Amino acid sequence: MTRGGARPGAARRSTGGALGRNLLGLGFVGPYLAFVAVVFAYPFGFAVWMSFHDYFFAAPTAVVEHPFVGLDNYATVLTDPDVRQAFGNVIVFLLINVPLTAGLSLVLAAALNAKLPLRGFFRAAYYVPYITASVAVVGVWLWLFSTGGLVNKVLGPLAPEPSWLVNSTLAMPLIAVFVAWKQLGFFIMLYLAALQNVPKELYESAGIDGASRLRTFWAVTVPGVRPATTLVVIVATITGANLFTEPYLLTGGGGPDGASASPVLLMYQRGIEQGEPDVAAAIGVLLVLFVLLVSLVNRKLLERS
Repeated sequence: MTRGGARPGAARRSTGGALGRNLLGLGFVGPYLAFVAVVFAYPFGFAVWMSFHDYFFAAPTAVVEHPFVGLDNYATVLTDPDVRQAFGNVIVFLLINVPLTAGLSLVLAAALNAKLPLRGFFRAAYYVPYITASVAVVGVWLWLFSTGGLVNKVLGPLAPEPSWLVNSTLAMPLIAVFVAWKQLGFFIMLYLAALQNVPKELYESAGIDGASRLRTFWAVTVPGVRPATTLVVIVATITGANLFTEPYLLTGGGGPDGASASPVLLMYQRGIEQGEPDVAAAIGVLLVLFVLLVSLVNRKLLERS
């Protein structure tokens, strides 16, 4: 007998069972952890290292030194008006895109959660743009919003001048609307899943109390899906801050005059096209810090409300 009356065999079996369960869990989680380490953790760590060194591309077999430069790359980035403009553009994008995405997807999810004719068709229809290649969808929007596009023909003399995608004031808001429309199906799906967890009794009680549909929506639906709203806002913020494809294709690389350039697009231009990967890495690190700060603020505000 061991101290306390426990049997040595039982203790070994208990330890072995717990270790076996942990090993089984590690077996399931291990591949994803390896994926995160290879695809995300190592590149980010290397980018942080690059941002503090004089780094440039060289031949694979060449041996070159990359001296430590401290905060010089960050000083270059913070004093660059193009970088400040790109971060200002993405702030405008997020101010339009995130509320529009969260609000519209919740309203549509609540409508699609009700018993409607052709409900399955509408659910699929909203999800189709999300799984469609961006290049194909961008072609449709170029046809709609180009200078001689369908929208301008319909508006006639009311069409903006310069046109939508070459207008420094309207280019980024239009991109924000485009991204909200394209990703709407994904966020509707998240809200539909969250709505299944809202107790039906709450809706029945609201109906007995004589609450209108709008009052029921604000008093029951919105609080009931608040955790999903937090997720939607954070995911929309992260994806919006990583904007690249849309300005690259819709406005020809961030035009006009950088009015629709994003930090990620600027990273591509500086790092690949202009051969300054160290400066591009500094932009990327600042973008990560920016996204973390905005996400934390959004989470605190949503939890407080």
